[in-house]
Amino acid sequence: MRYYVYVVELSKKVFTENTRFRAANPQFNGVLQCLYVGMSSKKPAERFKQHKTGYINKKGYKISAYIVEKYGSYLRPSLYDHINQKPMSRQEALMMEKKLAWDLRRQGYAVWFN
Repeated sequence: MRYYVYVVELSKKVFTENTRFRAANPQFNGVLQCLYVGMSSKKPAERFKQHKTGYINKKGYKISAYIVEKYGSYLRPSLYDHINQKPMSRQEALMMEKKLAWDLRRQGYAVWFN
């Protein structure tokens, strides 16, 4: 199965309203955007739609991230398209999700990832 990494821009309200998000991003100075980095077997556009609609899977579990459901604005393909050019396994996508999130934090973005 192929997996994808994606980035969602979040409203900056997340930084002022969400204590956990703020605590995870002490380096953030408000200049760049707030982002969510995720990975999925779904294509980024489909996964974003699931987040925004509060999607519940066939087993009855809500699989949307609250932070994206409430604060997600749109996908940022310029930050992830280069990663998805080659197919990734689940393990590779998990590693790339974490690497991308930390790279973006180092660049000055406020980032949430699981």
